[in-house]
Amino acid sequence: MSDEIDPHRRHFFGAAAMTMVAAQFGITNFAKAQTAEQKIQNKGSFRSGTNTSFASLKQIDAGLLNVGFAEDGPTDGEPVMLLHGWPYDIYSFVDAAPLLASAGYRVIVPYIRGYGATRFLSGDTFRNGQPSAVAADMIALMDALKIEKATLAGFDWGARTANIMAALWPERCKAMVSVSGYLIGSQEAGKKPLPPEAELQWWYQFYFATERGREGYDKYRREFSRLIWQLASPKWNFDDARFDRSAKAFDNPDHVAIVIHAYRWRQGLAEGEAKYDELEKKLAQSPVITVPTITMEGDANGAPHPEPGAYAKMFMGKYSHRTITEGIGHNLP
Repeated sequence: MSDEIDPHRRHFFGAAAMTMVAAQFGITNFAKAQTAEQKIQNKGSFRSGTNTSFASLKQIDAGLLNVGFAEDGPTDGEPVMLLHGWPYDIYSFVDAAPLLASAGYRVIVPYIRGYGATRFLSGDTFRNGQPSAVAADMIALMDALKIEKATLAGFDWGARTANIMAALWPERCKAMVSVSGYLIGSQEAGKKPLPPEAELQWWYQFYFATERGREGYDKYRREFSRLIWQLASPKWNFDDARFDRSAKAFDNPDHVAIVIHAYRWRQGLAEGEAKYDELEKKLAQSPVITVPTITMEGDANGAPHPEPGAYAKMFMGKYSHRTITEGIGHNLP
């Protein structure tokens, strides 16, 4: 199992990983996988950070939501879903999407509930941040787009969502790229105390557990998010334009409610919805993931994250790990 990757390739690897899954694990025939990877590698003039928009932005009703999403690539291409985390948005993948599209993939990058252009169809729907609810949203989106099976990739909440989809609906997941590895948890696990140094890293979750924290995040959501970007990726020299482009997603009217509920639920301080109870029971058993997987980690991830050796055993299908060097933080794409 490889732990390192040539640093000269790291600028496109976040996008190329999906092609690597196909090439290494035989998801598509070898010739097609080689062609796709070659198309990405041949884009030698591509510079990370220079792309500022997506090919198209769309909306579709899916389950409880009207989902806003970016789409690129041929409509008959093999589907890839790229899933963002908190406090980020679809623009984490603004460089990855065109690279994958150029290799012939149909790329879908959705705003998850509480972000960007995604809205609840009903004002009466509980603004639930449970991980299983977010994963169910993505299955509903696949249904709405008539996608039977997709390669999933994500980081932070997005990696957790991809993990849950792969564990509970493996028939819908062709392969997965998961930043920071296995992130499936439960309320019971969230209640267990950690050593003080580890608890310090979760300061914002304790803050969010208070009404002061909810009001503070609502009032200072951009300042708060910018701080998280800096702490989680300390060597990422993002500019104001890049942050402002993503920060607009936090103006979603349900954003604060979703984020606060998500973190309170993890600590057992907020109830979930009964309709997700069976899913949560399965997730509480820490199910192994059988679909072909590549896990990835940045060498400068300032956010709490498990060590790769701690989660390798949770992936029982074809599996490989990549550590991406040169100061790569939590927002690995």
